[in-house]
Amino acid sequence: MSPLTIVLTVILVLVIAACIALYIFGKKAEKKQAAQKEQMEAAAQVISMLIIDKKKMKLKEAGLPAAVVENTPKYLRRTKIPVVKAKIGPRIMTLMCENKVFEVMPVKKEIKAVVSGLYITEIKSVRGGSIEPPQKKKGFFKR
Repeated sequence: MSPLTIVLTVILVLVIAACIALYIFGKKAEKKQAAQKEQMEAAAQVISMLIIDKKKMKLKEAGLPAAVVENTPKYLRRTKIPVVKAKIGPRIMTLMCENKVFEVMPVKKEIKAVVSGLYITEIKSVRGGSIEPPQKKKGFFKR
């Protein structure tokens, strides 16, 4: 056999092995995510809150408890996350939320949201308005 065919077969075997490994890893991650989602849904509760402010900021700058920062993987600590400051009863709390909820969430309004721990998963209703995402400006070429 020529050296070219040997090199190509080795590369083909490596690509197939990588695909099999990614498939197995993906299945395990999918099972883990499903288990975490069940736990989140079990701990979820509907809470009425007044949204004070919302920002995307780094995990360390957000003012979340130290236990949350310690349990986060190191490669995710530098990424920006959606953070919401809300008044829940007499207390002002810092909460994280999903990106799709963050975009729709109104500032300076009272909402009812589904909260699981420190994580807002969904908005049920907004007092004195509807849940609609803010309209973005059209780009020059989209007009």
